[in-house]
Amino acid sequence: MTNGNGTPPEAAQAPQLNVLAQYTKDLSFENPNAPSSLQQQSQPPQINIQINVSANNLSEQEFEVTLSVEGKAETAGKIMFSFELAYAGVFRIANVPKENLHPLVMIECPRLLFPFAREIIATAVRDGGFPPLMLDPVDFVGLYRQNMERQMAAQGGQAGQA
Repeated sequence: MTNGNGTPPEAAQAPQLNVLAQYTKDLSFENPNAPSSLQQQSQPPQINIQINVSANNLSEQEFEVTLSVEGKAETAGKIMFSFELAYAGVFRIANVPKENLHPLVMIECPRLLFPFAREIIATAVRDGGFPPLMLDPVDFVGLYRQNMERQMAAQGGQAGQA
């Protein structure tokens, strides 16, 4: 049996996730103490990385997801380099149950963007005169859970103040 256009009904209802576009929204790299920061250091730098995910509905089935990565390397209290990257993609999502949509957008979409953001950061750091910074894989499920817990705590705190 088909749905009228030659495809079986179960195929017509299969979940779909398509990447329509991906792009750098914002990129900043700073090497404020060059050239002294490029000299051999006595200790490895302390590297701090922060990753955030945000999403905007563009239409009923299209979402812009932005993966924001900020980082800096410091040694002896001096910044060696810092960077900020906002890397985004536009995704079309169809035939996904409403209760699964938010986790899909906030977990799977950034997971697809991450390797490209990682490469951009590694290249920017290398072009700044340092060895490429290869970010470790990110647990987007854990990040999602952490953000949801933070939102629940904030809502609970607001309800207690009202």
